[in-house]
Amino acid sequence: MCSLESYKIDLKGLTESEETREYNLQDDYFKALDGSQLEHGNLQVSVSIRKMSGFFELLFHTEGYVTVSCDRCLDDMEQPIEADNRLLVKLGDTYSEDDDTVTIDENEGVLDVSWFIYEFVMLAIPIKHVHAPGKCNSAMTQKLEELSGAARSSEEEDGTTDPRWEKLRNLKI
Repeated sequence: MCSLESYKIDLKGLTESEETREYNLQDDYFKALDGSQLEHGNLQVSVSIRKMSGFFELLFHTEGYVTVSCDRCLDDMEQPIEADNRLLVKLGDTYSEDDDTVTIDENEGVLDVSWFIYEFVMLAIPIKHVHAPGKCNSAMTQKLEELSGAARSSEEEDGTTDPRWEKLRNLKI
């Protein structure tokens, strides 16, 4: 099981210079997060931390892949991920998140970046994820073609095609 302790950054202990942290996210990372929709992946994350007057700037660079279901055939596929994100952190009285700025308790001074990294990965996954042409499960593709053809022929027999569906029929995945 992955320990998420290494994802905690003691901001009070940082010097004025820039510091970099490297993380290699594997399946155990995704399983260690409660509520994670992803279960498999291999990602390299580099976090560059700069201490500035009054706040900290964290720059995240993520590369690798996550395993998601294909929207067309439902088989697992590797979705490439490459993302750059920025997070500003300041010390304050209580924890709060506003847009791209996070305020953490000044007495504690520790920022857990594990969930932020996960959110950045989720935002980098495209809405539509399908295999490259010809890579989908052929049995599922054939069944989809049969079902869409059967539905079309039954509408044509009835002569009751709703005009709103005609435009949607052209938007196949």
